[in-house]
Amino acid sequence: MDWMIMLAQLLLSLSFLVAVHELGHLLAAKYFGMRVEQFSIGFPPKLWSFKKGETEYAISAIPLGGYVKISGMIDESLDTDAMNQPPQPWEFRSKPAWQRLIVMLGGIVVNVIVGVLIFIGITFAFGDTYILKDAINNHGGFQVGPIGEDIGLKTGDKIVKVNGNDFKYLIDIVKPQTLLANDAYYTVERDGKLIDINIPANFIQKFNKKENAANFLDYRIPPMIGKVEKETLAAKIGLQRGDTFTEIDGKPVTYFDEAHKLIQAHKESNVDSISFKIARNGQILSFREYFKGMKSIGFYPMEPENYLAEGKVSIKYGFIESIPLGTERAFQTLKTQITAFSKVITGVLSPKESLSGPIGIMQAYGAEWKWDRFWSLTGVLSLVLAFMNLLPIPALDGGHVMFLTYEMISRRKPSDKFLEAAQKVGMVFLLALMVFIFANDIIKLF
Repeated sequence: MDWMIMLAQLLLSLSFLVAVHELGHLLAAKYFGMRVEQFSIGFPPKLWSFKKGETEYAISAIPLGGYVKISGMIDESLDTDAMNQPPQPWEFRSKPAWQRLIVMLGGIVVNVIVGVLIFIGITFAFGDTYILKDAINNHGGFQVGPIGEDIGLKTGDKIVKVNGNDFKYLIDIVKPQTLLANDAYYTVERDGKLIDINIPANFIQKFNKKENAANFLDYRIPPMIGKVEKETLAAKIGLQRGDTFTEIDGKPVTYFDEAHKLIQAHKESNVDSISFKIARNGQILSFREYFKGMKSIGFYPMEPENYLAEGKVSIKYGFIESIPLGTERAFQTLKTQITAFSKVITGVLSPKESLSGPIGIMQAYGAEWKWDRFWSLTGVLSLVLAFMNLLPIPALDGGHVMFLTYEMISRRKPSDKFLEAAQKVGMVFLLALMVFIFANDIIKLF
């Protein structure tokens, strides 16, 4: 059932984005009097269609793209027979280069506009909820997981600056623009001293893995019991929700990570019994229990959302406020994607780790349908689709833009045979890239 929910979100998002992208081409082509033969969401075989005027509108079986067939244009259909006929006034090839350029940019422009509108919409509809940095630093600093320890952070560190700049919210620590910055680093306060911790250039690859993001940084929580597991030591001795550990094996504890560490250390010792003290309703209860061979005491900590309530800030924006803020966030997202792509091209980031296909994107949507997450990811995908389509690769819009720009500057149009050959090369390259991305997604599953 989980994969069906993820797949449904992916297909809805892609279908919507492909539809608006191809609609951009269609509207621009029709505006300049070009004949549009077909508008398809998905690739053949065709499932359903209807015809209005000279255009057939279709939904096809492979929901990983779409296309608009414009008369007299060398595209993925490679209709060479039509191209061998004399040019007609309604054809793409008969129009001025500047009109053809606008048609090819139509889908990209619409995807950028849609991405911006989505970011404005989610900013207005959902607002923001942040955790203040000072609230974390004032409650014992950060609990650091394995990938945080790998770069030199330690539990109890207080992060006071990011890349040399002061910051206000927890989210600022892990923003893509933070992790992708050149020579990125955190400034932490540890034992009363300030220390700079360098962030490796490829760290974002580790952080973006779902299992690692949860093992980087979190705020520290009290060693309070939230749930007692059945048929465990905790259940046997009557531990209750709300009980708080104050001491384990004679060592005082203030935070859950300290309690967890002491319990793990005891498991590795040769001591048969474990001692601990619990605070309950103003009383201190002492225990010494046989623990040899046991995996845990048998409890889960109190839910994290019950802590730092005073450190959470919720912000709602009016519609007018949301317009510049959402627009800024959309273009910041686009800038981040371009920065990440440049680091892949230059070898700083591994293509294998950085690129995700339909399976990876599907997993990002998650097994629970949350509209804020759905629209956030859809907005990002719209901007990514615009950027990727602008790349100067034949068979993409950017390839057509490249050749049209050459034609406008040189006043010479590339021959149809050259454009056909370039289209074939581009299609082979894109097919190979799709195979690589699909295979990479499958490998990541195991």
